[in-house]
Amino acid sequence: MNVPWKTPVTLMLGEPPAETVVATTQAAAWAMIEDWPIEDGTALDRALAIVAAVDAGKRKPEEAREAFVAAAQEAGILVGS
Repeated sequence: MNVPWKTPVTLMLGEPPAETVVATTQAAAWAMIEDWPIEDGTALDRALAIVAAVDAGKRKPEEAREAFVAAAQEAGILVGS
């Protein structure tokens, strides 16, 4: 599941918030499961499902990245993509 992305995503995560760079599907999954500031969200649920589908070989890594960016926007933590 540690599939690298062509372009990393930068977020503000943690307490206190710190700039965090996510560059793989595995890092994205950990961020959404462990450090995400919201528990529920349509984009979050979609991103988690697509990351799992990448792990299963059913989706492409860039699809997971796009969904992850949408989830970060939904949570208000996206710095740059």
